[in-house]
Amino acid sequence: MVKILNYTNKKTFPVLKMKKLVHLLFIAAFTFLSQLATAQKTPGKEILYVGTYTAKGEGIYVYTLDRKARTFHPLQIMTTKNSPSFLEFHPNKKYLYSANEGNGTVTAYQIDPSSGRLNEGNSVSAKGNGPCHLSVDPKGRFLYVSNYGSGTLAVYTLSTDGQINTLADTIQHHGEGQQKPRMHSIIPSADGKFIYASDLGIDRIAVYAVDQKTGKLSPAANPFAQVQKGDGPRHFAIHPNGNFGYSAGELNNVVNVFRIDKKTGGLTHLERISMLPDNFQGKNAAADIHFSPNGNYLYASNRGHESLVVYAVNATTGKLTTVGHVPTGGKHPRNFMLDDKGEFALVANRDNDNVVFFATTPQSGLLNNTGYELSIPTPVCVRMLSIP
Repeated sequence: MVKILNYTNKKTFPVLKMKKLVHLLFIAAFTFLSQLATAQKTPGKEILYVGTYTAKGEGIYVYTLDRKARTFHPLQIMTTKNSPSFLEFHPNKKYLYSANEGNGTVTAYQIDPSSGRLNEGNSVSAKGNGPCHLSVDPKGRFLYVSNYGSGTLAVYTLSTDGQINTLADTIQHHGEGQQKPRMHSIIPSADGKFIYASDLGIDRIAVYAVDQKTGKLSPAANPFAQVQKGDGPRHFAIHPNGNFGYSAGELNNVVNVFRIDKKTGGLTHLERISMLPDNFQGKNAAADIHFSPNGNYLYASNRGHESLVVYAVNATTGKLTTVGHVPTGGKHPRNFMLDDKGEFALVANRDNDNVVFFATTPQSGLLNNTGYELSIPTPVCVRMLSIP
């Protein structure tokens, strides 16, 4: 039996029905187009920045990365003849800073948010000779400068637009006897309350408390950690859990391990471990040191053995176990980096004019040379940025 409905208002019903139908069709179309746009959204860009010595190099080389193909495509050369040998990002990733060994300055660059290209900002004096390292306060308030030649460190405030602002402090280190201070790197704690200043010349890692308003420095309660004579502390890495610090000793080719007191910033020595195989007899100089993103592995570069040493890290005790050594595919590996996703590493080999692309092995921490590399004159520092 078919039931027939009798509408008393035959004109109103079709109009209401049509409006409802149009409304439903609009919602359906909007939902479909939104889903389609999401599905077809272009993935974010990944940009590589390479600092060079400019006796041969041209300045800062900028590339886009095709992660799937493991290839790089030239984007820009920020030309300068001042040897921008070390690069560092602002925490907000909107700005990049370079230490310019060639003329003793530090330069700020604005990063174009859509392309990754650099636009030069202001430059200031490094307040010393041979600036070789930069770091930025985790909250983006201060810029720390290490001057190797003069054994000094400097602190600048940063403005909200990323420009280098006023000088907050300078400190001159002093050696004993024949020792000359050689400031090589400054690494801030995760909370920004302390910095760890590695001085290769006096075999000390100085610990400074940072005035959170002004950036001025004062010696911490335990003002330094003294390593063995001749170790030459060069670079320092803090484990992601913040409990342990690791110093790459350039001259004796060792890693010194410390427990960190988060309240005082103090360093307590735990162990000292070689960066080289037992049977290596040649000359070597340790360089850089970094963690895998998950903190399970620690890597450090050997110039001479031409390798990255790989350590497994005990996150409870801080102790290291040597896993092996990975040839870097070139001579004099300086700075290197591991990407935030933990998929690959890039190593800058200064004397072979190449940056070599390695794939990670999460199970062992070892790295595999992919066969891909960039040809860049005297590369010494690599940094990578993801743009949404």
